[in-house]
Amino acid sequence: MSADGADWRPSATPARLKARAALLARTRGFFAARGVLEVDTPLVVNAPVSDVHIHSATVHLEHAAGAQLFLHTSPEYAMKRLLAAGSGDIYQICHVVRSFEHGRLHNPEFTLIEWYRLGLTPDELMDEVAALVRDLLGSPGARRAEERLSYREAFLRELALDPLAASLAELVQAAAPLGFDPATIAGSAAGSDAQRDELLELLMGALVGPRLGAGTLTFVHGYPATQAALARLDPRDPRTARRFELYCDGIELANGFHELANAGEQRARFEQDNSERRRTGLPVHPSDERLLAALAAGLPDCAGVALGFDRTLMLATGATHIDEVLAFPTGRA
Repeated sequence: MSADGADWRPSATPARLKARAALLARTRGFFAARGVLEVDTPLVVNAPVSDVHIHSATVHLEHAAGAQLFLHTSPEYAMKRLLAAGSGDIYQICHVVRSFEHGRLHNPEFTLIEWYRLGLTPDELMDEVAALVRDLLGSPGARRAEERLSYREAFLRELALDPLAASLAELVQAAAPLGFDPATIAGSAAGSDAQRDELLELLMGALVGPRLGAGTLTFVHGYPATQAALARLDPRDPRTARRFELYCDGIELANGFHELANAGEQRARFEQDNSERRRTGLPVHPSDERLLAALAAGLPDCAGVALGFDRTLMLATGATHIDEVLAFPTGRA
């Protein structure tokens, strides 16, 4: 960043700033037509996420008596508390902040569209995600075909590798062209879920995902149970979770769940996340007891999804870097 303020101008062009406003208005119209309530939850929260792949930014407020607070990485926890309190179908458009997020598709602060629909199955929510994305992409989006692949099918098609059955050695071999060093996972017990997931995340992010969605809207569903996050496991195949992601031109746009409503199971997952955080030297924080209490009180059967708005705007406007659709990226904020 220039010390003399020479980069004071917005990073996005006026045309893209206008496109951003138009797509936000279109999003609100989309949900208004479906009777989904817009909500607003806090940016500053008391409990961060436990996911080992997501890193919360900390804040300190004078009035908080020295308590450590965090900028939310997603409005998910707060929105689930609203759902448990009887809000009904809800959505939110908000800024979120994640540390260590830099690159062509990443800025530490970005915009999410997150929504929850009562009684919808993951397949029905995928239908709705496709409808919104097509609406936001305009006429090029309307012409896109759609495909739905299981996580296993995606790996078999792109890497000729079964992610649910492959040995650790086979996963290491598949990652070798990426310069992966097996010593980086030597701290876990041999063959552990943590080792497998680290490799599967690498292969999906670097090899499989970038090949998906060429001219299509490609939904990948049935992620490994060890990557369920806040999704339910699939009773038809407990090796997998009722979780999906959407890829378009090799870019991950959305991540959706059939939401886990069991407080005891969610607590166990939080504890497992924190065990992995301790092993890898990441910060460990107490679980969000308010979320767990909301789940115990009764989360209605629902499916939820978060859509990356800035990436969708990139596709809609032909941008090649996320900075091109942000008024002021973090480096120039």
